[in-house]
Amino acid sequence: MASKKLILKSSDGDEFEIEESIAVQSGTIKNMIEDDYTLIPLPNVNTQKLILIIEYMNKHAEKTDSNEEEIKEFDKEFLKDKNYQNMFELVVAANYLHISDLINLLCQTIADRIKNKSVKAVREVFGVINDYTPEEEERVREEHKWAHEGEEIDESLD
Repeated sequence: MASKKLILKSSDGDEFEIEESIAVQSGTIKNMIEDDYTLIPLPNVNTQKLILIIEYMNKHAEKTDSNEEEIKEFDKEFLKDKNYQNMFELVVAANYLHISDLINLLCQTIADRIKNKSVKAVREVFGVINDYTPEEEERVREEHKWAHEGEEIDESLD
């Protein structure tokens, strides 16, 4: 029996054919299939992000106990060259599509990358404006010395 095909339509109007058995990794798409959609409009996901998400879903559809390491390696490679902005946009798209494994992977990758970054670098990564005066910031640093000890603080934004 041939598997059912769906068409995913990005916010840019591009259409991608995908097997239903792969697409159901997305809770959003799964719900639309249950409502008999075969053309799935995805107004919150642009073409660039949809291509990446389809690549992710295709690989994860192959997941078995015996290829777990291969999937972990794919995940690492999948996000290796993505900058923070790309990952934030993918989080938004994965959240809209309700793909919890991808959300978890993205959030863990972001967390791993900001680990041991300076407060200044983390603010820049997330676009947080510092509203402390230098005096207030120094007082907070003094009160929470433990948070600024130990690991070498990394000022880089990559």
